[in-house]
Amino acid sequence: MENNQIQEKKERFCELLRKTGRENIEYVIEDLESWGFFKAPASSQGHHAYPGGLLEHSLNVYDAAMAAREDAIAMRPDLESELNPDSIAIAALLHDVCKANYYRLTKKKKRNEIGMFEEVEQYEIHDEIFPVGHGEKSVILLLQSGLDLSDEEIYAIRWHMGPWNLSRDDEKFYRQAGKQSPLQPLIHVADTIASAILERPAKKL
Repeated sequence: MENNQIQEKKERFCELLRKTGRENIEYVIEDLESWGFFKAPASSQGHHAYPGGLLEHSLNVYDAAMAAREDAIAMRPDLESELNPDSIAIAALLHDVCKANYYRLTKKKKRNEIGMFEEVEQYEIHDEIFPVGHGEKSVILLLQSGLDLSDEEIYAIRWHMGPWNLSRDDEKFYRQAGKQSPLQPLIHVADTIASAILERPAKKL
């Protein structure tokens, strides 16, 4: 993604965060900047594995979550108060802050389309920095930045990956969190829609 595109998306991202009116949100934005969040990829080789990919993915999750909120409220008007737009912004935009300073660009040999090896740049994972898991790492980093998260926001960020690779205890806690608040399954669904559908590579013609 071009630098001007990253800057445009960054401005929208920060504006959405500021609109929540959360105390210490400027400290969070400063920390995101220092962690390299805005220029980080969203994955090493999968969806949005390019500079600015994490920023774009976070906005995609926000857009998917807000669309899902509208649909949910249309069918269940009583859910409107439980699906607070500010909480959706916090959870959707910040669910993957754990991926900042997580991928590093490296050069590797890879076969090209005609079977010849060539040197390509590719991201690799460095999870030795603050190794505390995925969703829980995002929660911890945000709390350390001074962001006061509600219980529902913590559930949504911690369990945004859904029931993938869970231990028996994790699966139990994931299901319990979903019963506490509809925000948690909403963010999980939005993250899945963004990464598996919206960010799916276009088929080559």
